Amino acid sequence: MNRLEFICAGEPLEALPMGALHWPAERLLAVADLHLEKGSSYAVNARKLLPRYDTRQTLGALAALIDAVQPHTVVCLGDSFHDRAAAERIPDQERGEIERLASRTRFVWIAGNHDPLPPPSGWGEVAEEIKAGPLVFRHEALFGPAEGEVSGHYHPVAALTVRGRGLRRRCFLTDGSRLILPAFGAYAGGLNALDPAISQLFPADYDALVVGRDAVRRLSWRQLRPDPASWG
Repeated sequence: MNRLEFICAGEPLEALPMGALHWPAERLLAVADLHLEKGSSYAVNARKLLPRYDTRQTLGALAALIDAVQPHTVVCLGDSFHDRAAAERIPDQERGEIERLASRTRFVWIAGNHDPLPPPSGWGEVAEEIKAGPLVFRHEALFGPAEGEVSGHYHPVAALTVRGRGLRRRCFLTDGSRLILPAFGAYAGGLNALDPAISQLFPADYDALVVGRDAVRRLSWRQLRPDPASWG
C-alpha cells in the first residue's frame, strides 16, 4: 500500500489510498462519513434507485484496512449512518461484520448530524469528539483556528485537468494545522475543495492529498480547478 506521509500539528501521519488516515505512533485509523445504508434510504424514500449493497462494500473496504494496518483504535468521524434509522435497516450479515470488527479493535463513533444515538450495543464507544496528544477528532471543523483538528463532514473532492480531461478525485485537505478527511462511504458524494464552505477554513495556503487508485498525491490548492460539472 502506497501511503503518503505528511505532518499535521507536529505529528507524522499517513494518508492511505483508500481514503483513510493512519496515525502510526498511536496505532489509530480514522475514516469519515461512511453513510451506511444510503442505498436503502433512497429506496425507502423513492427518490432514486440505487443498489442496496453500499454497506457491504464500505465495510469490506474498512475490514481490508484493519487487516492491513492492525490499528489499536478505529475512529469513525461522524455521519457513519446515512440517517437516524439506518442502523435498524442494516442486514444481519453486515451487522455481524460490524460486531466482528468491533471485537477486534476499539471502535469510537464520533456523533455526526445524521447518526443515531447511540449505535447498537457491542458496536463500540460514542463520543462528541476525542483528544489524543496534539490532535482532536470531531465530525465538523470549527470556524477559526483549530490546531490539530481532524474532521470529516465536507466530503472534499479535488477537480483536476489531466491530459485535457477533467477528473474528480476524493482528497484530504490540510494546511499543516488542521485536516479534513474525504468521505469513505461507497455512495458518499463530494464537495469541491475550492468551494467557499471549505476554503474559508484555510485562510492561507492549503494542500489537497488526492486519492488515486494506488497512491496519494500532494497538490497545492492552486493546482485544483472548479468542478468539471461546471466547465463549458
